[in-house]
Amino acid sequence: MQALPFLSTPLLSTPLLSAPFLSAPLLLARLFAAPLQGVRRLPTRSSSLILRSTVVELAVLAGHLLLYPTGISQERPVPRPVPGPAPHPAAGPADGPPDGHPVPEARQPAPGAPSLLPTEGRAHPPVLLLHGFIDNRSVFLLLRRSLHRHGWRHVEALNYSPLTCDLRKAAELLHRHVEEVCARTGHRRVDIVGHSLGGLIARYYVQRLGGDARVRVLVTLGTPHSGTRIAPLMSAHPIVRQMRPDSEVIAELSRPAPNCRTQFVAFWSEEDQVMVPATTARIDHPDLLAHNVHVAGVGHLALPVNGTVAAGIREALTSAETAEGAADVISVA
Repeated sequence: MQALPFLSTPLLSTPLLSAPFLSAPLLLARLFAAPLQGVRRLPTRSSSLILRSTVVELAVLAGHLLLYPTGISQERPVPRPVPGPAPHPAAGPADGPPDGHPVPEARQPAPGAPSLLPTEGRAHPPVLLLHGFIDNRSVFLLLRRSLHRHGWRHVEALNYSPLTCDLRKAAELLHRHVEEVCARTGHRRVDIVGHSLGGLIARYYVQRLGGDARVRVLVTLGTPHSGTRIAPLMSAHPIVRQMRPDSEVIAELSRPAPNCRTQFVAFWSEEDQVMVPATTARIDHPDLLAHNVHVAGVGHLALPVNGTVAAGIREALTSAETAEGAADVISVA
């Protein structure tokens, strides 16, 4: 594992809003039981962090239950009209159509055709957001607002079905979506932010399906890179079994990945009650250019809505662009 030259200090919790919300329930019982069991065994400061993160988790969960229906449908990019022909030079503003013929209307893209937004080199690369297990794109409402507010024009979220039973199939869907976004925006590469299972899907796409040719930076939030031992009873679901430490998917991701071009940034927290152990959300792979960012006092559900995490994501994406620009200057010189 190699370190990236940014985000070198641990991050502290700062909610994006005073009452953070958004995210889906992933084993609610863990939120109640584990913190209470651990409080008696930890120093006072650690106990207060766990209690505070648990309260925030419950607030996030309550808010997300309200907003969950707004993210069920798949996001569709708004098509942009193609400019029509220039007006006839002999016709003034008050003149009618020449020769009595109607002025042709602005041409619209064919139904189903992607809108063309060629912004390569003139804007940040597109950012794709990928949610976690039993969740949808509504979890990223605050993060995408933060990115838009700081200059990211192309931010999109992809829903995969809650009935998905194979992580590999979801990775193939992500592959098709990335190709469509690149064709529509004119960018050769994209950045991806994945929460929980979403980060694992994106990593599988990058390492096992050749996605490193398209993904410049992959940011993961509370992703079980080495597998999580949470909730053995839920292992009846195939995709939950794939998140276990002994799964075939985790074994595939541990295989050599020479010359992988994607940069990885993994946010993890000791207060993440879904990652067991908490360090499983770190990336420890000798072939990957990865940087692990420890976040203090932030639980699993709060990671996508935490203000300091959002700032760290923006810094990671900007730093990658700066490094990329410097490399271009060196190669030209």
